[in-house]
Amino acid sequence: MKIIETPPAWPADETAALAVQDELRTRVVLDESGPPVASGLVTGVDVAYDDEHDVVAAAAVVLDSATLTVVEEATAVGRVAFPYVPGLLAFREIPTVLAALESLTTDPGLVVCDGYGLAHPRRFGLASHLGVLTGLPVIGVAKNPFVFSYGELGQRRGDFAPLLADDGEEVGRALRTQDGVKPVFVSVGHRTTLDNACAHTLHLASRYRLPESTRRADRLCRRALEEATQASGPENRVGGSSRGIESGNRVRELRGN
Repeated sequence: MKIIETPPAWPADETAALAVQDELRTRVVLDESGPPVASGLVTGVDVAYDDEHDVVAAAAVVLDSATLTVVEEATAVGRVAFPYVPGLLAFREIPTVLAALESLTTDPGLVVCDGYGLAHPRRFGLASHLGVLTGLPVIGVAKNPFVFSYGELGQRRGDFAPLLADDGEEVGRALRTQDGVKPVFVSVGHRTTLDNACAHTLHLASRYRLPESTRRADRLCRRALEEATQASGPENRVGGSSRGIESGNRVRELRGN
């Protein structure tokens, strides 16, 4: 597997990245309901890192939303595109995620990220960033809360409590997907409502705590990372090629962004 290089114009420091967030945040669409639950396709995306080799693997797994069966899978491996800065993790991941999405032959439908959308200190986490760049409806379903508090919630599947900012704004929800297990943390990314995002999450998490979409993407990206870092051929070594950045850009062009 060849390695995707960081785009030439990609932000290189915190100041530049914050400026990009400020610009793109105004493009988030919050007045669309999003696709109906259990209809069409839904795609889980996730990433895995190898800090020793400075690479990141992304996976996109497309499911039939009604049956939760796998329709298509794609992976990409790229350079880590940005240093670790809390609140700016999207800049480390998006070039490779875009390349994985562009490799799909089917329309992704609703995209589910293992991360945040509006439930982010600057209201622009990975789910929002990816949604604005692709034009796709995107939701964030995180394993842990970021910086927001939430109150008590019941122990039954479907119980939830709002994730609240300091000013009282509801930026997401802690949602119980299975009886008696830890909640997940759902937020709007782009072109969907919070109610719809939670409904999709419950449908996708019919058997496990995590949505089937991102649960499968997590396993696939870890496998892709292991294969990439263990490869020994010249074409497979880290830094082997810059192929794929044009692919990520084509995703944005195809979606009108």
